[in-house]
Amino acid sequence: MAFLPISRTDTDALGWDYVDFVYVSGDAYVDHPSFGVAIISRILEAKGYRVAILPQPDIKRPELFRQFGRPRLGFLVTAGNIDSMVAHYTAAKKKRSEDSFSPGGKPGKRPDRATIVYSRLCKQAYSDVPVIIGGLEASLRRFANYDYWDDEVKPSILIESGADILSYGMGEYSMMEIAQRLSAGEPVGSITDVRGTCIAVLVKEYVPSSVAECPSYERVKESKREYAISCRIEKESKREYAISCRIEQDEQDAVHGRKIIQRHGDKILVQNPPMRPITTEDFDWTYELPYERTYHPIYESQGGVPAIKEVEFSIIHNRGCFGACAFCSLAFHQGRQVSTRSVESVVREAEMLTHHPNFKGYIHDVGGPTANFRIHSCKKQEKAGMCRGGRRCLAPEPCPALQVDHSEFLDMLRRVRALPGVKKVFVRSGIRFDYMILEKDPQVMRELVEFHVSGQLKVAPEHCSTQVLDKMGKPHFEVYKKFAKEFYGITEEIGKKQYLVPYLMSSHPGSTINDAIELSLFLKNEHLHPEQVQDFYPTPGTISTCIFYTGLDPYTLEPVYVPRTPQEKALQRALLQYFRPENHDIVEQALIKAGRTDLIGNSPNCLIRPSPQYRQTQVAKSQKNGRNTGHSRDGKIRTGSGKGTKKSPIRNKNKPKKKG
Repeated sequence: MAFLPISRTDTDALGWDYVDFVYVSGDAYVDHPSFGVAIISRILEAKGYRVAILPQPDIKRPELFRQFGRPRLGFLVTAGNIDSMVAHYTAAKKKRSEDSFSPGGKPGKRPDRATIVYSRLCKQAYSDVPVIIGGLEASLRRFANYDYWDDEVKPSILIESGADILSYGMGEYSMMEIAQRLSAGEPVGSITDVRGTCIAVLVKEYVPSSVAECPSYERVKESKREYAISCRIEKESKREYAISCRIEQDEQDAVHGRKIIQRHGDKILVQNPPMRPITTEDFDWTYELPYERTYHPIYESQGGVPAIKEVEFSIIHNRGCFGACAFCSLAFHQGRQVSTRSVESVVREAEMLTHHPNFKGYIHDVGGPTANFRIHSCKKQEKAGMCRGGRRCLAPEPCPALQVDHSEFLDMLRRVRALPGVKKVFVRSGIRFDYMILEKDPQVMRELVEFHVSGQLKVAPEHCSTQVLDKMGKPHFEVYKKFAKEFYGITEEIGKKQYLVPYLMSSHPGSTINDAIELSLFLKNEHLHPEQVQDFYPTPGTISTCIFYTGLDPYTLEPVYVPRTPQEKALQRALLQYFRPENHDIVEQALIKAGRTDLIGNSPNCLIRPSPQYRQTQVAKSQKNGRNTGHSRDGKIRTGSGKGTKKSPIRNKNKPKKKG
């Protein structure tokens, strides 16, 4: 099967005198089911539509948007697999030096806010052709949203882009319905009721109905009026923003979710209820379409597209996540109800991979948003939907109605690893350890550790402070310690050297300097030296970003401490890498600021050694106060304060025992 056409030369070679859709993407063209463009374009092709791909067009050449002629049905627009601003900038708002979704990994191939820029260019090319936007960027910005990079609330991306329809979430069903109705001759302006889509209507044309109404864009956006009243306006607008966030999250359910409206000046954004989750039969069909499973050959001379390396020999078996961490956009995009492919479909894909010329016997991952979710979190979901009010299935404690069953997950892994030509099957996309630890069958954990860990298993405790974990929507730290103890116990029994690699986050809302110090002590006791630390990144559409902007918990409207300044964020980040020489001074500064000078010294309990400047300062202070100074045997400066060295609150109970 060939790639879909990406130029007029390609369509001419196919003998096409028209195309139904032109699909504009901020990513390079990779025809693999891990890429949204590949899935939607192959589905439309399978339904008989002609689709041309326009990947990363030069926005200085608007004629590129006319090269295929006037599309018969419309333009499809996406920024790509991730938000264009996240692709371009770090959490510190610095330009990234690489872009794994562009040829050769080189940045600058797509514009900032790509969905808006491309949509406007489509309208300039053919003003009467429908423009349908989708993908993660459009999905997460469908309501008025806080933009971290401009530090302001922006209107719905549908209204800002001038597009006709916004498809949010996983768009297979909604896109097929839109295509069918457009092809039948229905005007785009009358396609207003498709589930999983948003439209914009004039206030004067809106027909009142039973809906959930979010506070308007004007109410959630901070006023720029004179300072005398701006503080009050800002406080009110942020409270309204938090209320809007709560409504948006609670209605993100295909069973009980209501239609939502949000006023934007003389227009009203209308979000139809979410599309129903994909069925297992359709999930199988979608992922077994004839993908090329690699990047377009036009990129070969440019070094290929790096993003394919992570997924080329990986298999997606599920979507949706009932874990619903506050900082993760998956619940707002894919939903909390889990959908799965059949085990047979996964095995067929694995068998197909064994015939790939580049396959070396290793399947890098069998997973999805959360690898070990294969069933609904409870029995009532199909009829009642997911719980409202910020209630979570796993945190801070497991819901009494939670179902735990890894039997199908284990069967799937066994069947894949038994295939001829398969040497090893890894699970790398993330194990939800708090769910795994609830499994009653000990064989599940044992086989995971024995057969599916590539030396290191990545898990995401994220933090160890209870108050921070509560704001993250994560289980308390004792759960991770229990999992770690079991993991290392099995590892020792089977005689392997394997380790847990915990994902950790600094500066999340709710985290103080003292919380960051507590986390650094955990790392020290566990002898962990993380090479990378994720500083909290306020990406669109998450509960944590709402808290970051408003300083309020959207479900309680109570204040939450938020580390905002670059200085404090730098202090918290450095504490998680206290062992790096280049971080010494800033860690020392953080410890002094927090009043934890007991952690500055040469004893085993200390995080860092004192700098010469610190020693001089302590001596000078003591002399000024007329106090005796000296050094203890451990090298710690003593000033007669009477304070001893505090011990770490976290014990190293999970470190594997040394043999011999």
